[in-house]
Amino acid sequence: MGIRTRVEYLPHYQKKWGLLSYKNADDSGFDLRAAVSETTVLKAHAVLLVPCGIKIEMIADPTDIFSYELQIRARSGLAAKFGIGVANGPGTVDYGYRGEIKVPLINFSDTDFMIEPGDRIAQGVICPVIHTIFEETDKVLENTTRGAGGFGSTGQK
Repeated sequence: MGIRTRVEYLPHYQKKWGLLSYKNADDSGFDLRAAVSETTVLKAHAVLLVPCGIKIEMIADPTDIFSYELQIRARSGLAAKFGIGVANGPGTVDYGYRGEIKVPLINFSDTDFMIEPGDRIAQGVICPVIHTIFEETDKVLENTTRGAGGFGSTGQK
């Protein structure tokens, strides 16, 4: 199992910010940066689609039984210190997508947040995807101890 990822850096990505890489050998994610030309304001309680200035092509080993996706996740420091997250987090970039990677950032706080060119705004994690085979049935036959219990049905905290 393995995957390679080709990266195209678009003209508005400044390579002085650094190329995509893992900071540490055992990191799960790599930083995605704001490829904006000037300070950009993410208003309080608003969502802003921020360009990252890159396109990617994930290339799986043909013997893999999976497909892959790029998950876009919040940076924990931005979330904890400033209330900044990924609006659809984690976001999914499908294996076959070839457009620019953009991050829908959300500001959960009461304070506007300034995004500077090259700021690390999110992290990307490449994950395997297993496709299912859908089978039509007249009834889900197997009963479980949970049954049809919905949200909160397994108890308190």
